[in-house]
Amino acid sequence: MKVLFMCTHNSCRSILSEALFNHFAPAGFVGVSSGSHPSGRVNPRALQTLAAAGIATAGLSSKASDSFVQNPPNIVITVCDNAAGEACPLYFGTALKAHWGLVDPSVLTGSEVEIQTAFDQCLAKITERLQEFFALPFDTLSATELSAELDRIGRW
Repeated sequence: MKVLFMCTHNSCRSILSEALFNHFAPAGFVGVSSGSHPSGRVNPRALQTLAAAGIATAGLSSKASDSFVQNPPNIVITVCDNAAGEACPLYFGTALKAHWGLVDPSVLTGSEVEIQTAFDQCLAKITERLQEFFALPFDTLSATELSAELDRIGRW
């Protein structure tokens, strides 16, 4: 099962989600990320936060959704308010879609400690949601039931 995490710039929240997903994913699951208007660079503090948590960062990059036109995802999860209001490209076809909104720690201002705390809180929220996701009984859920569960997880 391929899960695509989308955000506007694909530089922070979607990158954090992709890395954490792949860190926790059992065999047969893969996480990827993209942006509706990718910045072309990954936020350095996002990479530092992942590394500090012992999460691999190799291969993470900011890219557009058309990167997956030949191999579309099964599930698309938007992680920022801007991306949630945008239509997913047509080639995602029957992919289930959900919104797991996250506060963007990369735009916050304040002390170094406050900004790092925001990144750590974002990472913790993604971890909680992914733990719920991976606890789902995928073998027994219909597409409708899985969609409802994805929405429930996004409201956490």
